[in-house]
Amino acid sequence: MTDVELTRRQLLAGAVGGGATVGSGVAIYNVFLGYDRFTGTNLTIQDLDSVVSGGLSPSGEHVATAEDYRIEQHDGVISVRDDERIAEFDPAADDPVDAATVDDDLELEGGPLEELVADLAALEAGEVRFVYDQSPAFFDRLESESTRPFTASALRGRRIAAVDPGLVETFAGVDPADTRALVTGLAEGFREYSSYDVARYVAGSIEDNVIFGRRDLRRHFESPADFEALVAGENDGLFCTELTRRAMEAFHAIPAPEQTHPVFTGYVCDYRHKHYYLLLASVRRVDGELVIPVTFLDYMYSTLYDDFRVRWALGEGIEAYDSRHRADEIRWYG
Repeated sequence: MTDVELTRRQLLAGAVGGGATVGSGVAIYNVFLGYDRFTGTNLTIQDLDSVVSGGLSPSGEHVATAEDYRIEQHDGVISVRDDERIAEFDPAADDPVDAATVDDDLELEGGPLEELVADLAALEAGEVRFVYDQSPAFFDRLESESTRPFTASALRGRRIAAVDPGLVETFAGVDPADTRALVTGLAEGFREYSSYDVARYVAGSIEDNVIFGRRDLRRHFESPADFEALVAGENDGLFCTELTRRAMEAFHAIPAPEQTHPVFTGYVCDYRHKHYYLLLASVRRVDGELVIPVTFLDYMYSTLYDDFRVRWALGEGIEAYDSRHRADEIRWYG
């Protein structure tokens, strides 16, 4: 094989002609197997608490703006400041009652300091319950109980790129502050402005399973993949990695306290199948207990089903809390 660049059409033709089928046994093993009790696991039967709680901690430095004050966290320590630091709380050592006093003194609506001190202390102590659902039930839970928007904000990874909310609204066709509507809005946006990059997938399959990494074939099919490129029509197709990162950016485009349902996101890694998708979570207090509702979304399948016109048979493909997904690690981009 030479270094001559392949076109998408040439690559797909070669795959159909049999080039990619040399590794078809490996591809089938990678894509379709490994979700049951005998060959692997899946989200509905694995111990998700240990996976989701691993590495989950406050990471974003700027938590919120309340009145004219900035609420920040550094290494788990919460501070409120204007030009100078006014007060500081260590959730591991300080009492939420003392934080509530500062909330009152500064007239901070919603009691952000008390919320953060109480919740981050519980999280650090492992005094938290995770609840898993598909997205409709996930949002129903958030509507039925009080959410904790400042804690959700503190748990957002600080390295997730900031995106103009107006650009997200153009792409998704919904206000990004409406997190429930954004779930389906993003799916429609990915379908309208892009597609799943089948050609790059085939190139990668050949690279991994046929020529065993002797050439980088994927690079010939890469294109700009940020929201600006998508809306401008400069993208030729997206991978699951790119779909997931764009979704994370979209759900973080609006500050959590300003969302209809405050959320934070995680990047789910399925190393067994080389697949990546989205975790969407929020924070609640239920009868004094810290609860983190969690759902999983997969914009690869929702896009791919539309590309191949099989939504009528397979459904929307957005929901990922099922027996066809598994999680080896959650990256919080902290």
